[in-house]
This record gives sequence, structure tokens and C-alpha cells, in this order.
Amino acid sequence: MIRFFDILFSTVAIVILFPLFLIVMVLLKLTGEHEIFYLQKRMGRLEKSFNIIKFATMLKDSVNMSGGAVTKKHDSRVLPIGKFLRKTKINELPQLFNIWIGNMSIVGPRPLTIEQYHNYSEAQRKYISELKPGLTGIGSLIFRDEEEIMERSGMDYNKIHDTIIADYKGDLECWFHHNNSLRKYFLLILFTALSVVKPNLNFQHRFKNLPEPKGILKDLING
Repeated sequence: MIRFFDILFSTVAIVILFPLFLIVMVLLKLTGEHEIFYLQKRMGRLEKSFNIIKFATMLKDSVNMSGGAVTKKHDSRVLPIGKFLRKTKINELPQLFNIWIGNMSIVGPRPLTIEQYHNYSEAQRKYISELKPGLTGIGSLIFRDEEEIMERSGMDYNKIHDTIIADYKGDLECWFHHNNSLRKYFLLILFTALSVVKPNLNFQHRFKNLPEPKGILKDLING
């Protein structure tokens, strides 16, 4: 049933947003490094990798520059137009094609690089690998301002991500695995849409038994 809605919603969204896609494609072709799409290997269901599709927002070789796979606030590798695309999440929209193809779902765990995926514990990976990555999801919503959270910590971005944030993300994705349902599918889509117009939306109380962040992360998220 969820696959049916994935195909339906992604098809409708692609048709409606196609004019926006064309505008962004022209702007990217005329600015920056003239790259339109960014493809990167991500970990998919059953640990099968796939190429995620995004609009290009950073320098071509950014993953091999200082900072690696983690993007920080005011990251110098982000192109001028890329800042707008990332802030509005427009850069994520080409993932609708990943959903239509079938290697992603609209709702699911965050699609991570191979290296980031292995920051999860073995127990977390066992459950997360059974799900398709999602355009949105519980982890994506709670960490929708992840760059701000890492900035507030004052710590090295890679260190706080790999040693503190990743563990809590893993707990959130495991919670989704154990509590996945069509109702939560629609609720997470709704809250994602609402968060675009109301970034400080507090939706966590609508989900039972959601894992609580601990220690410094609790203060940073509530920041």
C-alpha cells in the first residue's frame, strides 16, 4: 500500500513541480560550476547502495575537501545559489525520481553515505537496513536544522555528528521501524509540509514512546 502512495505522490509532485525544476536547472547551468545534478552513493534497503539525485549545491569535489560528508553552517564549499536551494530544501526534490524508481520512499530513514551509515551500531543497522530511505522521516524532521545544532555545540562538526548525533538518529530510525504504519506515513508527510512554513513546529508529542535525546544533545535540539 505504501508503495502505491509513493508512486502516486511522486508522480503528481514531479508533474506539478516540473516548471520549478526547469528554472533551477537553467540557473545552475548558468552559475557556479555549471553542474545541474549531484549523484552520490547512498545506503539503501538491505544494504544495497544506490545513486541519490539532488540538485548540485556544492563544489564538485567537496566531499574530498575539509569537512568531508558533513556540511556545516556557512560552509565555504556551498555555492551561492546552493545556499538558497538548501535552505528551502529545493535541492532535495530530485529525490522524487528516486522514489518513483523505487530505491527510496517518501517516508523512511535518512539516506546516508556508506561511511555515515556505519556510524550506526550493528543493532541499529539491523533494523534500519530493512527499510527504504526516505525523502522525509522522523530523523529528517527532528534534525531539519542539523547545521544549526552542530554550530551551537561549539564542537568539531564531524566529531559531534559521528559520536553524538548519529547514535540518536539511529534510535529514531529504529523507533520508526518498530512503529511504522500508514498513519505515521501520512502524519510525517503532513508535519514535513507544515515545518516548511513553521520551522519551529513542535510535533514530537504526537508520537508515542519517541526516544528522548540525552545529555548535551537534549539542550542543543531544544536550543
